[in-house]
Amino acid sequence: MATYCLTVARLQLALGHGARRLHVSAAYRAKAKVSMSRFEPSSFVNYEKLNSNIGIVRKRLNRPLTLSEKIVYGHLDDPQNQKINRGSTYLRLRPDRVAMQDATAQMAMLQFISSGLPKVAVPSTIHCDHLIEAQIGGEKDLARAKEVNQEVYNFLASAGAKYGVGFWKPGSGIIHQIILENYAYPGVMLIGTDSHTPNGGGLGAICIGVGGADAVDVMAGIPWELKCPKVIGVKLTGTLSGWTSPKDVILKVAGILTVKGGTGAIVEYHGPGVDSISCTGMATICNMGAEIGATTSVFPYNQRMRTYLEKTGRGEIAALADEYSDLLVPDEGCEYDQLIELNLDELKPHINGPFTPDLAHPVSQVGAVAEKNSWPLEVKVGLIGSCTNSSYEDMGRAASVAKQALDKGLTCKAQFTITPGSEQIRATIERDGYSKVLRDVGGVVLANACGPCIGQWDRRDVKMGEKNTIVTSFNRNFTARNDANPATHAFVTSPEIVTALAIAGTLNFNPETDYLTAPNGEKFKLEPPNGDELPARDFDPGQDTYQHPPPDGTSLKVDVNPQSNRLQLLEPFDKWSGKDLEDMQVLIKVKGKCTTDHISAAGPWLKFRGHLDNISNNMLIGAVNSENNAINKIKNHLTGEYGGVPDVARHYKANGVSWVVVGDDNYGEGSSREHAALEPRHLGGRAIIVKSFARIHETNLKKQGLLPLTFSNPSDYDKIRPEDKISIKGLETFAPGKPLKAVVKHCDGSTETLELNHSFNETQIEWFQAGSALNRMKELQH
Repeated sequence: MATYCLTVARLQLALGHGARRLHVSAAYRAKAKVSMSRFEPSSFVNYEKLNSNIGIVRKRLNRPLTLSEKIVYGHLDDPQNQKINRGSTYLRLRPDRVAMQDATAQMAMLQFISSGLPKVAVPSTIHCDHLIEAQIGGEKDLARAKEVNQEVYNFLASAGAKYGVGFWKPGSGIIHQIILENYAYPGVMLIGTDSHTPNGGGLGAICIGVGGADAVDVMAGIPWELKCPKVIGVKLTGTLSGWTSPKDVILKVAGILTVKGGTGAIVEYHGPGVDSISCTGMATICNMGAEIGATTSVFPYNQRMRTYLEKTGRGEIAALADEYSDLLVPDEGCEYDQLIELNLDELKPHINGPFTPDLAHPVSQVGAVAEKNSWPLEVKVGLIGSCTNSSYEDMGRAASVAKQALDKGLTCKAQFTITPGSEQIRATIERDGYSKVLRDVGGVVLANACGPCIGQWDRRDVKMGEKNTIVTSFNRNFTARNDANPATHAFVTSPEIVTALAIAGTLNFNPETDYLTAPNGEKFKLEPPNGDELPARDFDPGQDTYQHPPPDGTSLKVDVNPQSNRLQLLEPFDKWSGKDLEDMQVLIKVKGKCTTDHISAAGPWLKFRGHLDNISNNMLIGAVNSENNAINKIKNHLTGEYGGVPDVARHYKANGVSWVVVGDDNYGEGSSREHAALEPRHLGGRAIIVKSFARIHETNLKKQGLLPLTFSNPSDYDKIRPEDKISIKGLETFAPGKPLKAVVKHCDGSTETLELNHSFNETQIEWFQAGSALNRMKELQH
């Protein structure tokens, strides 16, 4: 029986935003299996308003528009007067919805509480998916998480109830899968406090990952700022077939564009090849667009999306999308800033890694490359699922590979784990026998949560520091991300390839050409996988795990124990002094790749995401110090002794010494976690000076009153010495487009003056001057 997520109340409220009202038949309501109160009202894009805004912008620009331009410009706060220039102007937008995962929701809700506002201005939800550690299996791990995280879950549930935010309980599933099943649809603009929010682009939505402070702006009803994205077009021709999957499209694109090639751009897929990809397959491709730094990714509305909407109880939305379909596809003759062409007929299965998601290899070649580079060939663990690849189709294709091995008497040589993306997926694959097949081949079904993908994995089969290989259907494979072991070589690929490699037990296996040996000595080759796009018997919604906020939560209380080590109410950051920043100590000069995992590690640190002071003890503990190539070992220039990065920062702060971080290219790539910006601000940092920034992290730094600055000449990075002091000049005349100066004092008494660029606009300069965006919001309330 179908999960009819779009309830009558939800439709009426949604369509009450000005879109056409729809009659919902009694028969439709009668078919709903779950409680009508399970889902809070979704915002619903007003297609008439979208059409009007697009018409205004098209007349102004006098040119055809890409799909992403239509949806983005269709959400402009002032389409008549907004300056629009791809890659430079800042747009003021009105997103339809906010979604927050539990690890980032803590800080987002703490900031919203600090704003003093009584209720969120747009439909918003919290999703409990990050704090469940994979250890034994789904049920036991979930029960343990509920006990260990009770204080945090109670805080989020009560804060949601008080401020009008829906609450998806632990066990519901991963935020991005829940959004796809319930809240994403063609033309909607949604922001989420997780970098893989772009998953919703598989349903023709513009879904963008942001930090919690951005979410607070939208929840407060303030226009949200985004630098006008460039648009990268990916034209798909041909048809997916055989072992090639949607995952291979983005693995190939990542190899082409690299981890920063999409920065400042939306990746827009189009062309005849799109129709050979399922809706959830398109979501997989959009999800992993975060790995190339893209603002988001999107596909044009088509029949595959319509079918998925109908199967998930949103046939009315599909009917409206059909009516306004010209808004949901690119205009003929539109131009892209960059165009990539990909022939799906020629695309081969890929596997990317290790240590970075853009190191692309065809599966047929990875074994030889591994041998050449001394990467371990033995696959210790295969892991499928996650927000990237946990659809019904994904599980079906993996199960079809597993069934072939079982029929020949084989099970996995490697350990094998399965992470369902949502309670609905878990219940449906259990009912349809996929889970049994995957367990029978040697798999363990984990909780409906992020688990090993984000480091929530109590791994015990290898010792810390032991060199080993794992293969996953996840999206990220940065050093130590999955299991905290820097010697783990993690590779990302499709669920079906993971399954095949887990059965074979080696990277040096190409299922298209190589043979397996059955226990009876028979040699056999795996047939290409197959799996239904959607369940023939509709989805089984499973357990009801949603808490609807009450109509009025003003009388409710959100208690935070002052003695708690997991939750801490926020204190405002100090305002700018009005003067240049003088003689700031270089805390650390970071060498090489520095992701948000390096700046604010996840894994065991997730439990402190609601306590700024405690989580600040992980600040930059994964970054490499250029002075000694060591991790978490820097010189305290007040004492002359070496210590951990957070410890030295705290000592500087206690002694009134402001400090800066100097970094390399694409600083802050990866997760949207704003803790990577909050922590340096909390511990006394004033500026981060690097060769280049990842988009979300740069914005997060601005939101917290820090100065993200880039060397005008990237080679100036080499002029900074770890013991230097830096003064930032020009702040009294701080203005958009006007570079600042860094006066660098070396310990030998010599000085150098370097030019520093910034991307601040006038509003963002006000954030800096007020001490943070939240401080500025409060100023404007008075």
